[in-house]
Order: sequence, then structure tokens, then C-alpha cells
Amino acid sequence: MPRHRRDGAPAHAPRKCKLNNLFVKRLKPEPHAFLVWDTHQRGLAVQVQPTGQKSWKTIYRFHGRPRWYHVGDVAAISIADARKLTSRVMFGVAEGKDPCADKRAERGRGTFEEMATRYLEQHAKKRNKSWAQADALVRRHLVPKWGKLQATDISRADVKGMMTRIAAPVVANQTLAAASAIFAWAIREGVVTVNPCQLVERNPTQSRERVLSDTELPQFWAAFDDAGLLVGTALKTILLTGQRPGEVSHMRREHIVDGWWTLPGAPQPDLGWPGTKNAATHRVWLPEAVCTLLAELDGDGFVFAGARAGTIDEALAPAMRAACKKLGVERATPHDLRRTHGTSVTRLGFGRDAMNRIQNHRDGGIASVYDRHSYADEIKRVMEAAATHIMALAEGAQPVGNVVAAKFGR
Repeated sequence: MPRHRRDGAPAHAPRKCKLNNLFVKRLKPEPHAFLVWDTHQRGLAVQVQPTGQKSWKTIYRFHGRPRWYHVGDVAAISIADARKLTSRVMFGVAEGKDPCADKRAERGRGTFEEMATRYLEQHAKKRNKSWAQADALVRRHLVPKWGKLQATDISRADVKGMMTRIAAPVVANQTLAAASAIFAWAIREGVVTVNPCQLVERNPTQSRERVLSDTELPQFWAAFDDAGLLVGTALKTILLTGQRPGEVSHMRREHIVDGWWTLPGAPQPDLGWPGTKNAATHRVWLPEAVCTLLAELDGDGFVFAGARAGTIDEALAPAMRAACKKLGVERATPHDLRRTHGTSVTRLGFGRDAMNRIQNHRDGGIASVYDRHSYADEIKRVMEAAATHIMALAEGAQPVGNVVAAKFGR
């Protein structure tokens, strides 16, 4: 005897007949949804909703539980096609498959672009301080080719092809790392089962040692003006402070007090501050030359505020490339400006420890936790000395060598 419905209404005995299109068309809706089973094809039924909407369902059992597989709307699929589709579903069940689960997985896996967006919003922005740089690589080099592909269809051959297309070896390596991070996250989330980036060889690269020479320095200083006030001043600030380009581009006015710029180690999302690379709060003196440059910039919040309340972070590298092209010199990057500052510090005789303290390094034998304020006087002396040395070169004066170090003392 049929069981009662969940709402307490008595259940009808199963309705069965050899379905045909005319019979299905004439079915009238009832106060409750009901099924009419097809006696010709096992598992096939037409479901009629109280609204009058009719759809084909394939109903089977998997591990003792009923599964409802939606075949399609009656208005779009004929009885003959519904039987063919149901036959395929039931064949899969006979092979031990669960077609409903397979269909959900197929629908949920999505394209690579959708997966990359989920990774960005659900993981990268919360845990990766340099997410913006990685996302820019993904949007530029991966989405145009892979964006519309199903994530599970991307193969190792596709990854190798990407590595070949990108001319710059370092950029190709960085893009490979960004793609691998997305797939590794997707595996943990159950979106994919394979990371096609694994076993793909990185391009061989050499550690960069580029430092602007005494002759190049005034040429670059003048070329920075072609990049515009904001970008040009940011590049000059990197050169005069030795801080990381991404941190300089996110400099906040409220972090500058009495000539000291404090870089909070932790991100401050409400301010758009990404945090320092090593998560250690850092405090650096802004030399007089830097303060003079920053005085030309107006506004609140970001010192180097770009369009739509953002920063000029992504404009720094193109500006350096443009300067190198104009001057006809070896490629130099914004980070090479930081390296040039560090070299100036050691060149003036202040030592590697002083350079590490100024550049917020944790290597070189420096403890991970120390009282930075106890080095305030030293940092101030070193920063002013290095800035004076660099400005002298930028303005065409002769290199000062150790004279500045002797003047300021230690």
C-alpha cells in the first residue's frame, strides 16, 4: 500500500502507462506534483507540477537511495529522445556510476577563469600579500588562452605552451608559479584532481646583481621625470630610501609621523596597506631630499594615489623599461633601485648590518625581533648620508666615496 505524503495527504498508487507525446500533452496539473511512469523505458517518468510545468525525470537507486536525474523539459525534449537519454543514464547506473553526482561535478567544476576568480577571492586576498602581482600575471598571460576552458581540461602541454609564449624567462616562471598555486588550491577544494603545472621545468635564471652606475644614476634621475609626477617621484623615493617598490607605492600619509615612516607588518585592508613582505613592522627615516619630493604631492591617504583610489604599483616596472629604452642601457627594474641604495650604504662604510636594518631584512645574522628604536639615531644618520650621496650623483657631482661617512660618523 502506498505511503502517505509528507504533508499527510494520501498517496496515489503509482501511475504507469506507455507514454506518448499526446498523452503527456493532455496531462492536467493537480494540487500536488505527481509522476507518471513510462512502462516502455525503465526509470523514465514525467513529472507534472501544480503550475503545469512538465519535465522528464530518470529515477534510479544508488547505494540504496533514490536519485532523481533531470533529463529536460517536456516542451524541449520528445518522448523518444527522453527514452534514449534515460537509457544512457540507466546504463551508467548498471556500470556502478552515479550519473547525478557526475552531472553535479560537471556543472560545478567551471572554467579556468571562474576557478582563478574563486581562488583570488576565497584564498589569495586573505593569505597572499603579493596577490595583486600574481593576479595581474594570470589575467595577462593565462585568462586570454585558458579562461573559457574547463579547468580540468587544461593539460601539461597547455602549461608548456604558456612557458614558450612568454618571452621573458622570469615572467614565465612567475606565471607558472601563479598558475600552480591556483591548481594546488583547487585540488584541496576538490575542484580538480590534477595540477598540470607539476613537473614543468622552470626557465633557468640568474640572480640579479644590477646596480645603477655613477654615470647612469643622473641619467635615470632625469628620465624618471618622463614617467609623470606620481610615478617619477615614487621611483626616486625607492632610490633614496631603499624600501621595497610595492611598499613605497602603498605609502600612507598617516604612517608618516615626525619624519619617520612606519610600515606596519600586518595588512590593513581598510587602508589598502598590504603589510610588509616579511610581516615585520618596520620604521625608516625619510631623508630631507625625500620630504622635499613628497611635499610636491597633494591629497590624503595614499601618497602615490593612482586612478580610482588605487596606487601606481603596476606603473613602476613599465616606467623603468621606458627609461632603459630611452637611455639605451641594460634592463633595470624598480627593485634594482633598492639594490642601488643598499650598495650606497655599504659603499659609504656603514656596513651590511646597517643596510639590513634599513631595508627590513631578516637575514645577515640579524635577530628576527629587536628594538628598532635603539637604532633610531644610526638609521637617521645612514639614511641622510646615503640620500646626500645619491643626490650628489643625480645632480652631476663627483662621487663622494667615504667622505660622507666620515662627516656623519657612526
